[in-house]
Amino acid sequence: MKRNGGREAHVILAASARDMDLFYATGFRAPDPFPFFQIGGRRYLIASDLEVGRAREQSHVHHVLPLSRFLKRLKRRGAVRPGLTEALVEALRERGVTRARVPHDFPVWTADRMRRAGISVKPVLPPFWPARVRKTEEEIRAVRDAAERTGRAIQEGIDLIRRSKPVRGRLRLDGRVLTSEEVRAAVDGTLRDLGMEPQDTIVAGGEQAVDPHHTGSGPLRAGMPVILDVFPRSTRTGFHADITRTVIRGRVTRRLRAMWEAVRDAQALGVDMIRPGANGREIHEAIQALFRDRGFETGPVDGKMQGFFHGTGHGLGLDVHEPPRLSTADEILEEGMVVTVEPGLYYPRLGGIRIEDDVVVRKDGAENLVSLGKVFEV
Repeated sequence: MKRNGGREAHVILAASARDMDLFYATGFRAPDPFPFFQIGGRRYLIASDLEVGRAREQSHVHHVLPLSRFLKRLKRRGAVRPGLTEALVEALRERGVTRARVPHDFPVWTADRMRRAGISVKPVLPPFWPARVRKTEEEIRAVRDAAERTGRAIQEGIDLIRRSKPVRGRLRLDGRVLTSEEVRAAVDGTLRDLGMEPQDTIVAGGEQAVDPHHTGSGPLRAGMPVILDVFPRSTRTGFHADITRTVIRGRVTRRLRAMWEAVRDAQALGVDMIRPGANGREIHEAIQALFRDRGFETGPVDGKMQGFFHGTGHGLGLDVHEPPRLSTADEILEEGMVVTVEPGLYYPRLGGIRIEDDVVVRKDGAENLVSLGKVFEV
């Protein structure tokens, strides 16, 4: 793209094993940082001698440039210990780039060197690649496949809880106390067997589940809800699933049953409201209203929030959290977006309950990509 006597590029310097904007742009997964840039419709990456062959074979960029070519040239000109940043600047300058659009978390050191070389740098808030927000049918199939595998792993954890027996306030299995760690190990082990990468799997019961991000530890209590929130990545496609189920083993009080039914109905309401043109804020507010109508209030008690105090959902894909959000901000849903719907309720002494599915926005509503059923009492 030529403008004002120069060209503009989209530029990323990161490790594509962790930066999904870079993985999306290149299709190449590497543990160490490498430079990437796109000028118009042409995509380039700079690879070390260690990775250049694999990059040419696996990436879908148009040009793989050897890092050593730039380092040798820079050393001949007297550069001392040139590296990735200097190679990137050299590659941009020789292609006439004077303006760069970069992710909001782009390295400051590299941005400063680019500016000193006469290249203006403009940080871009997510989404860096707007096309990531609306998934292709191939990408939707990847999320569905990840969700199917994740559901099978969650079922392994639920089955352990189902087989346990309430004994003196705790769950016991085969003569031992059942713990969050044992259930998590069963879920994560199944995920690995199915080609999924576990990421901080949540198995939290009792008071721990009142904190939505507590991963859970120690013995599981009888008659208290257990949240299983599992959000792994496929080792084959890189796409995530994000599924939550809440189960209970032991005596169930009337209040806990009403609480679970409210979350179940709120989650179903959220899924039913999803369609092109729907506003994420309005979906979130409808769920808040349902909870209030059922007598489940939200607010601080003794300095700690209780009730429903997180967003209803978020985009899902190569990252487990992507745009759009279903929360307090106005965000309009579009066909092809994949989002989670995950309302929850959290009260001290009662525990936490959350239910979450992954759905795709279709022209006539929502398609649920999760086949795992929803059962509370096991």
